[in-house]
Amino acid sequence: MSLVYDCTKPDERADGLVAASGAIERGELVVMPTDTVYGVGADAFTRSAVEEVFRAKDRGHDMPIGVLVGSWSGLDGLVLGVSSAARQLVEAYWPGGLSIIVEHAPSLAWDLGSTRGTVMVRMPSHPVALDLLARTGPLAVSSANISGQPAPATAAAAKKQLGDSVTIYLESGRVNGRASTIIDLTGDHPTLRRTGAVRVEQVKEILPDLVVPEDPAS
Repeated sequence: MSLVYDCTKPDERADGLVAASGAIERGELVVMPTDTVYGVGADAFTRSAVEEVFRAKDRGHDMPIGVLVGSWSGLDGLVLGVSSAARQLVEAYWPGGLSIIVEHAPSLAWDLGSTRGTVMVRMPSHPVALDLLARTGPLAVSSANISGQPAPATAAAAKKQLGDSVTIYLESGRVNGRASTIIDLTGDHPTLRRTGAVRVEQVKEILPDLVVPEDPAS
């Protein structure tokens, strides 16, 4: 049976973080607030736990799951090297609503879906998410909804979709409900993959050679 913790109350938030980190350690799922939407997360390095995220969302492996980190340095542990473009974006927009796709270190033993050697990484700015990430390390996180359904702006909305497939729900009130902007840094030129919380014009201030498709995902 799922448990819901009201993280707007200090004592309940503390208990919720302990319960959530314990669930992650056991390979179970947790719903947490981020600055964009609520996400459902699991230990990024436990394959069976990540598989539960796919199953809970009814999502195919052709749609890989991204990773949330709790600090700038969290990116360094996931890649062989951080490019100048990646470093500039991280310093400008992390924590915040910008995700970057980079080539991950081949030694990492994880299965996030059909990533073809890449990983999408973001550092959220929500304090509850950051507190949880400080306890758990990198988490595989996707929006806390059934694939094709609206992304939830509250934990209560997430629970209506995901139910008891999630062990712990961390409720922290409504978030802005807009997904992150995604920039792919794995090709010859940085490319916009999804419009979102960070405006394209803002990214172009750092990456003037950004390739913007005629009809990017949103």
